[in-house]
Amino acid sequence: MALAIFDLDKTLIGGDSDFLWGEFMSEIGAVDSDTYQVKNQYFFDQYALGKLDINEYLEFCLAPLSQYPLATLNEWHQQFMRSKIDSILLPKAQAVVDAHRDKGDTLLVITATNRFVTAPIVAKYGIDHLLATEAEMKDGQYTGKVAGEPCFQSGK
Repeated sequence: MALAIFDLDKTLIGGDSDFLWGEFMSEIGAVDSDTYQVKNQYFFDQYALGKLDINEYLEFCLAPLSQYPLATLNEWHQQFMRSKIDSILLPKAQAVVDAHRDKGDTLLVITATNRFVTAPIVAKYGIDHLLATEAEMKDGQYTGKVAGEPCFQSGK
């Protein structure tokens, strides 16, 4: 038995889940669309250039989670899966995951994107183990802060 480790974005899915979540939040009016989309693109570009300040980014992207009840966020996430994610699940990736599963390998996804966004996507592949950035919760509500160290670069 071996450990099969996968990245999520542009590996198991044909896009960036965190960026798409930001687009989705803008589209449904959960955030100020103009402001949020500009900052979302800025951080996406910084990431692509290898210059992302992860703490600044997480402050930005986790803040909206603190503004809505968990039940609302979960409902929105179901809509997000249908509108943004289901169409970019990669059949070839599923085949690779299934081949590792058939060999008895332990399957793990490691991603810098927060668990709220990624856990349902990872579950679609039937993968039980996920290392992701953890969003802090208190009394059943997201605080908008990170719990622990971000799952990014050396934090992975």
